[in-house]
Amino acid sequence: MKLPRTTLILVLLALGLGSFVYFYEIKGATQRQEIKEQKQQIFSFAEDDVQALTVKTKKLTLNLERSNQSNNPKWLIKSPISEPANDAIVSYLMDLLVKGNSERTLPTPASQLGQFGLDQPQATINITLKNQQRHQLILGKHNFNGFLLYAQTDPVTKPDGNVNVLLVPIDFEKAVDRELSEWKQSESNVKSTPLPSNLPLPTPTNAK
Repeated sequence: MKLPRTTLILVLLALGLGSFVYFYEIKGATQRQEIKEQKQQIFSFAEDDVQALTVKTKKLTLNLERSNQSNNPKWLIKSPISEPANDAIVSYLMDLLVKGNSERTLPTPASQLGQFGLDQPQATINITLKNQQRHQLILGKHNFNGFLLYAQTDPVTKPDGNVNVLLVPIDFEKAVDRELSEWKQSESNVKSTPLPSNLPLPTPTNAK
């Protein structure tokens, strides 16, 4: 029996709607969940948990330590010089470490790390917590579109011979690719120390 044209159109619309619901609501929901699971926080510690940082780039190795004083600065440079650190610069890096997300995790054979620039990384960040736990973030080269960086955290080779390579924000590169002068507290932020109130005033001398 031949279906009326209107009925046939309605059947085709119903089939099209069913396909849309399947691919968007059911299959699409699965894909969105997979993406959500892939995008995970890089580290789980809080900013106040961090006691020390070592930032190693190709031009500088910088050791930072949290100050035990309640006033500014919050961070001190311990080497290669011993000076107060620029809290704004250190806080920018800390914010990325604490709140940064990995856009994706790529299980990769350990022998292929060179493809991601992780065999000779552009930077390595070593993190020491107050409870003496240690973490590490290794930054490799840019991904294909230049918007993200390949990276590793706490590198461990799994039983299958693979390691996890992450895709992290390129802001990490901006946070660590700095000259030593940028890490130091700027002169404008150095508070002058007032003279003691009991310091004797100079006595004027009479000219002869």
